[in-house]
Amino acid sequence: MTKIALFASGSGSNVQAIAEAVAAGTVPAEIALLVCDKPDAYVLERAKALDIPAFSFQPKQYESKAAFESEIVDRLQEAGVEFIFLAGYMRLIGPVLLNAYRNRIVNIHPSLLPAFPGKDAIGQAFDAGVKISGVTVHFVDEGMDTGPIIDQECVRIDSGMTRNDVQKAIQRIEHNLYPNVITKLLNGFREEQTR
Repeated sequence: MTKIALFASGSGSNVQAIAEAVAAGTVPAEIALLVCDKPDAYVLERAKALDIPAFSFQPKQYESKAAFESEIVDRLQEAGVEFIFLAGYMRLIGPVLLNAYRNRIVNIHPSLLPAFPGKDAIGQAFDAGVKISGVTVHFVDEGMDTGPIIDQECVRIDSGMTRNDVQKAIQRIEHNLYPNVITKLLNGFREEQTR
């Protein structure tokens, strides 16, 4: 079973969706660690309820990004983690983590990249008045939401929808798309390992 880590900063609805897919046997993985950069985030309550080991930290307590990323890498390696899936982790990944897990860090973003990268993509799309937005799953590189795209799915924004309606529609897609993409990636990874 491939060991994965989930990174999150907020409520963790994608963490919940992935954990449920793992429990149901549809995602062929073991969640070996949850990493959270906000010690009061609700995702930590979810992790506790789901019996997922968690590491939470406060970036300000470290002298640099390299320092906290080094500790994260140590914990990931101790747990035997092979893939990282960002699930609402609101920090750019730095060189320490990127080098340790090159091409094995994946992010989900609530827009059809390259449109609306960065923070509050749903708000950006809503304010721009676009008729179609969506969800992108992509590999992480040095940039902000610039890595190679793995999969995308559209969400239609109708004229009567509020920002909250758009967010709910996007989350429904995220909670289905992300576990499906993770399954495909891990199955492909396992096939490579057995060649």
